[in-house]
Amino acid sequence: TYIFSLWPASFTFLLDLKRKDAFYMNTMTLAPKAPPAHDERPAERLAVLYKISRRLSDGSSQRQTLTDVLEILDSDLGMKRGMIVLLDSERSELLIAVAHNISERERRAVHYRVGEGVVGRVVETGEPVVVPRVSEEPMFLDRLHKRRASAAEEVSFICVPIVIGQKVVGALSVDRVFDASDPLDEVVQILSIVTRIIAYDVKARGTAEAQRRRLEEENFRLRNELEDRFRPENIIGNSGAIRKVYGAIHQVAHSATTVLILGESGTGKELVAHAIHYASPRAKGPFVKVNCAALSENLLESELFGHERGAFTGAIEARKGRIEEAGGGTLFLDEIGEFSASTQIKLLRVLQDKQFERVGSNRTHHANVRVVTATNRDLDKAVATGGFREDLYYRINVFPIVIPPLSDRKDDIMQLADFFVERYAKETGKNIRRISTPAIDMMMAYHWPGNVRELENCIERAVLLSDDDVIHAHHLPPSLQTSELSDTIGTGTLEARVALLEADILVDALKRNGANVASAARELGTTTRIFRYKVQKLGIDPRQFKRQ
Repeated sequence: TYIFSLWPASFTFLLDLKRKDAFYMNTMTLAPKAPPAHDERPAERLAVLYKISRRLSDGSSQRQTLTDVLEILDSDLGMKRGMIVLLDSERSELLIAVAHNISERERRAVHYRVGEGVVGRVVETGEPVVVPRVSEEPMFLDRLHKRRASAAEEVSFICVPIVIGQKVVGALSVDRVFDASDPLDEVVQILSIVTRIIAYDVKARGTAEAQRRRLEEENFRLRNELEDRFRPENIIGNSGAIRKVYGAIHQVAHSATTVLILGESGTGKELVAHAIHYASPRAKGPFVKVNCAALSENLLESELFGHERGAFTGAIEARKGRIEEAGGGTLFLDEIGEFSASTQIKLLRVLQDKQFERVGSNRTHHANVRVVTATNRDLDKAVATGGFREDLYYRINVFPIVIPPLSDRKDDIMQLADFFVERYAKETGKNIRRISTPAIDMMMAYHWPGNVRELENCIERAVLLSDDDVIHAHHLPPSLQTSELSDTIGTGTLEARVALLEADILVDALKRNGANVASAARELGTTTRIFRYKVQKLGIDPRQFKRQ
C-alpha cells in the first residue's frame, strides 16, 4: 500500500512486474526454465521494494536508514558498492550521505560538484545514466572505490537521480558485474522506484527539520523578546549570567518581598535595586538610599529612624528619618553588613512589625516601605561568628539576588565599554567612534577586580587621553598594559613597543578603508609599497578586515 501510493510511474512498473510474474508462472507449468543471471524473479523484486519501504518508515536516523537500503540492494538484488549522495544547497556540492565499505574520513573527504563526472551529470540533468563498462567511460571519475585499479572483473555503473517535485536533491548509484545479457533498463526502473521512496523520506525529514528549526527560532525570538521586555533599562549586558539577574528582578519586582542583593564591590548592586523599584507598583513613590558603611552607629540610627528636638546634642529641631521619607516607596540599605547590634534589633522590628520610633521619642510610627538591602560581605560567615544577627539575616534573605563579577561576564565587557565611551565622549565633546583591537584584547584579558566601576573609570581616562576618534591600547591604565596576555606597548623593548603601536595604526587604517591597502596608505600619507612592506613585516593579513 505504501509503494502504490507514491507515484503513477511506480504503479505502472509494479503492474508490469505482476504481468511478468504471471508469465513466468505459466512458462514454468509448460516447460520449467532457469532464469538468466541477474534476472531475479519479479515477486522477489516486489518483496525487496516492500522491504525497503518498511525500512524507510521505521523511524531510524536518515543515515542508518539509507545504509540499510544499500545493504538490501546488495544482499537481495546483487547491486554492489552502492552510494547515495545528497546536494548541499549552500555550496552546490554533492556530499556522500552513505556508501558501501568506506570510512567516515573518506566519506567526508570525497565530494562532487554538480555537473562533474557521471554522478554530477545525473544531478545536473535529472536523468539516469547507465555505464555498461566503467573502463570505457571517460567521464567516470572513480574517486571512491577505485574500481579500475582494484576490480578483477568488468563492472557496470547505474546512477539514478533523487527528485523531490521538480528539484533534484541527490543521486543513488550502484555497481553490477558486467553481463551483456543483464537487463540494465529494468535495474534503472527498480532504482527509480527506490529513489522515489527515498525522496519521499528525504522530503518528510526535511519538512520536519525545517519545522523544528522554525519552532526553535520562534522560541528563541520570543524568549529574547521577553528578556528584552523584562530587562531593566538601567542595566547593560546580554550574557547568560546577567540574564539570570534580569529574570530574578522580574520575579520579585511586583511583590513587597524584602530583597538581599549580594555581589562584589562595583558590580552594580544599586542599579539592581533601582530596577526592582521602578518595575514595582511603588515606582511612583520615592527611592531612598542609605549607605550604612559611611555613617557611625549614632548617626546611622538617627538617619534611619529620625529624631526629636533635643534628643541629643545638636538636635535643634525634629527630623524625619529615611524610613519615613521612603513612605510609599523603597528604602535601599547599602552595605547592611556594617550595621551595629543595636541598630540590627531596631531594623528587625521594622521588617517584622512595620513599626519604629524616632530617637528621643516614645511615639510609634508605621513604616509603609519596602526594604531592599545589599552587601559585599559574606553574611553566612558573619552570622556564624556572631557579627550579624541570625534572625535579621533570615528576615532580609527572603529573596537573594547574586550579581556576578565582571570576570564572569566577559561577553558584556565590550557592550559596557561602548556605552561608557559614548557617554564620556559626549560629556567631553569628542568624536570617539570605536576601540582599537589591541585595546579590546587588553580589556578581555584583564581580570577586573574593581568590576564595572573599574571599567567605567578606565574608559573615562581613555576618552580624556585620546586625541583622535579611536581609543588605543596606550590610552588604557598601566594596570591593564602590564598584563602578560595583552601584548601591549607597556612592556618589552623599544623596538617591540614601536612595532605594536605601528601595527595598531595599520590595522585601524585597514578597518576604516575596508581592507583597501591603497586607500589606507593614502590616508596615512605613505606609498602603497611601503604600506605593504610594513603589513607583511608585522604579519598582518589585510583580507581579514574586508567588509562583509
